[in-house]
Amino acid sequence: MEPLPPSRLVLPAGAWPSVLDFLCDRFPAIGRPVWIDRMERGMVEIDGVAIDRLAPYRPGTRLAYRREVLAEPTIPFEETIVHADDDLVVADKPHFLPTMPAGRFVEETLSVRLMRRLDNPALIALHRLDRGTAGLVVFSARPESRDAYTRLFRERRIGKVYEALAGPLPGLVFPHVRESRIERGEPFFRVREAEGEPNARTRVEVLERGEHLWRYRLQPVTGRKHQLRLHMAALGAPILGDHVYPELRDEPADFSEPLRLLARELRFVDPVTGQDRSFLSKRSLDL
Repeated sequence: MEPLPPSRLVLPAGAWPSVLDFLCDRFPAIGRPVWIDRMERGMVEIDGVAIDRLAPYRPGTRLAYRREVLAEPTIPFEETIVHADDDLVVADKPHFLPTMPAGRFVEETLSVRLMRRLDNPALIALHRLDRGTAGLVVFSARPESRDAYTRLFRERRIGKVYEALAGPLPGLVFPHVRESRIERGEPFFRVREAEGEPNARTRVEVLERGEHLWRYRLQPVTGRKHQLRLHMAALGAPILGDHVYPELRDEPADFSEPLRLLARELRFVDPVTGQDRSFLSKRSLDL
């Protein structure tokens, strides 16, 4: 199996005595002996040169390191490719599969699976879905056209439609728009609603009403982290299978409780060809 391209970053301003100290602070889940072992095997570089544990910290230099996970969990669900051309790849992600390498997952991520499947080390995700969220993810297939597609997401020129299963909200008039200010919460991976000028907006509609669950159509006007999950929880209807909102709870290890949130549809005008693009997930959320 070919090694993955290294992760890269420019060292920020700071007073760490060594690159090793910086890495231990930046990635606390990876122990110091692990970083030393990687350095001894030439897996950490500064400006293209392998370094050892004594390498001094110099802000502005370029760090490259190779990810490595021992006993990585297997995700027993498969992605499908909805579209592929010279510039774009659109994949339909299953629940539980991370979009990009992080933490315990490297090989078992959508990015790496597609990179290997398509034999394209230049493949890069233009956005990401939470590990628990299923549905459409767009990848840039080559650097020459990447900036044009990146701007689509940065400038919010992409229409996104999600579906979710959650409890009934009989007291609301639909369509309903939830606006609030979302800020960083505790622990670090959560967010919260706070006082102040709204910076997040979600349009909520009802697609189907069951006795205990409703199927909702969610359109994020903005793209804040965990926006849909937080807004539904704040309305009093947390998305089924959410282990983070409104309260943090343990996720079963047997994949028995997927987050019932699906990135169902993407629409945009292709900045390279000028064509209208529309992609639809083949996955479904059934009551």
